[in-house]
Amino acid sequence: MTTEASARADSAEPLHRETIEGLGTVHVRRLDPARDADVVHSWVGEERARFWGMRGMSLDEVREIYEHLDSLTTHHAFLIVLGDEPVMLFQTYEPEADRVSECYEVEPGDIGLHLMIGPAKGSPRPGFTAAMLRVLIGHVLADGRVRRIVAEPDVRNAKAIDRLRRTGFELGPEIVLPEIDLPEVFLPEKKARLVVLRRETA
Repeated sequence: MTTEASARADSAEPLHRETIEGLGTVHVRRLDPARDADVVHSWVGEERARFWGMRGMSLDEVREIYEHLDSLTTHHAFLIVLGDEPVMLFQTYEPEADRVSECYEVEPGDIGLHLMIGPAKGSPRPGFTAAMLRVLIGHVLADGRVRRIVAEPDVRNAKAIDRLRRTGFELGPEIVLPEIDLPEVFLPEKKARLVVLRRETA
């Protein structure tokens, strides 16, 4: 298994790679807005992705959002790829540079996380989601500065909250993320459940 800490490597270069018994080789790479907008657009438009907040957006709008995110030093987007098939999208961010900082006390070593599993293809693969989450967490914690992973799924997304709980995240309070209305981005108010994964329990 190879791990690179820098999120600024070439977007095509794997940042983390491992082989999972029964599934195959997976790797993490940075999301490239030009190359990956098609697949992300196809995912976020589905009913199952309604909590991602991008349903109804055009391909160009999705690309522009990820071009903006790619321009930031505090927020990063990644894909987990199984073989040559993207299977999970996740984003990391520095909580102090995000609206979540208004809802909890940020600690040194915190990193924020958003994630979405891609649509299932073919026959069911038992243990697939759990395995991809282990890959994601392994990649994030490869940075020794990270002490806690913080996520804030929509409070209505009971399935995601339960999955994170079973992965080891501690359930925190319900919070309300304030609306953000800027020229570059609009985010509506969001009622969420704060969840935290500590390095020592991951």
